[in-house]
Amino acid sequence: MEKIFEQSWRWYGPNDPVSLKDIKQAGASGVVTALHHIPVGEVWSIEEIEKRKSLLEESNRKNPFSLRWNVVESLPVHEHIKQGKNDKTKYIENYKQSLINLGKSGVTRVCYNFMPVLDWLRTNVRYQLEDGSTALLHDLKDLIIFDLFILKRERAEEDYDREMVKRAKSRFPQMPQEEIERLRESLLMALPGDQKGFTLEKLQQGLEDYKNISAEQLRENLVDFLKEVIPVAEEAGVKLAIHPDDPPWPVLGLPRVVSNKDDLDYIFSKVPQKSNGLTFCSGSFGASEKNDLPGIIKTYFDRIHFVHLRSVQREARSRFYEANHLEGSAEMYKLVRTFYECQKGQKTQPIPMRPDHGHQMLDDLEKTTYPGYSAIGRLRGLAELRGLEMGIVKSFENE
Repeated sequence: MEKIFEQSWRWYGPNDPVSLKDIKQAGASGVVTALHHIPVGEVWSIEEIEKRKSLLEESNRKNPFSLRWNVVESLPVHEHIKQGKNDKTKYIENYKQSLINLGKSGVTRVCYNFMPVLDWLRTNVRYQLEDGSTALLHDLKDLIIFDLFILKRERAEEDYDREMVKRAKSRFPQMPQEEIERLRESLLMALPGDQKGFTLEKLQQGLEDYKNISAEQLRENLVDFLKEVIPVAEEAGVKLAIHPDDPPWPVLGLPRVVSNKDDLDYIFSKVPQKSNGLTFCSGSFGASEKNDLPGIIKTYFDRIHFVHLRSVQREARSRFYEANHLEGSAEMYKLVRTFYECQKGQKTQPIPMRPDHGHQMLDDLEKTTYPGYSAIGRLRGLAELRGLEMGIVKSFENE
């Protein structure tokens, strides 16, 4: 049977509670991983890259079901590059060397993002659904409460709709302390692979560092970065795939510049080489009803080097939660079918794809896992997507 996707799974390395053995049993063959132990801005040496590859090779010797490191997620961009600081050249040169070393080691797809200070942002990382499982939730009203009353960012009210601010001010005095602590914990949560996380002081300093950086300046800093690294990536045989902003709008006063098709048009027109590509994340783009997801796939299919498939359920303005992969607002059938039609038209190879942000459910509810990255919820997502892919391919074969 033809394949639309190379089924993959994110793995955080030896300390990930989800093991390589688990990944094999899930049926994935691609491993999406990164060297989280190397500080941001330092070079990924060939030795460290090969150490990570050797873990997969050892697993393959023990069990013939083969895994391969198919995508780096992610090779982080130093904040000084995003800010356009005077010492950015040092970090850009280190980034180039990491790309060269990855290419020499045969790891040729790199996912990264250009979100300032924060990565994906949720106001409740353990939102309970009707069936008892938990999901990730983003609620603008709660973000406003955090911004005004916990973070206490100067002039924060000016960034929000008056009615939303009024509702936040009305709700905060009535919130139980447990809810306030959950909100604080969710928004200051460490990213996967980062054991330190944020404190309020670190977040406040991060916001201060971007105080005078507009969206236009951040966009230009991204283009300057790409003009430096893309020629090196092409020479090394490496494809870069930028991840869209999550959520796809400004947060806490920070600019966002990879949120919609207009942003993509700008980035790819300024740096047209095909190694300058996209991680298509249906959840990140799909959080905004303004984004035409099938249209983005059709327009930029030849630049989509990596795919995250998940669906969010949009409930109200700027409120959404992670739905089951085949439900919610993403219209997953339409998306996967669009990928197949584009692939057939261009006769391309399967694209690495991983199920993203599964629910915490069943036995995993009793385990300590990173929110969104427990085993069983993602296993369910991958199984559903695998079945959807087969159904679409078979339907074309029988036409």
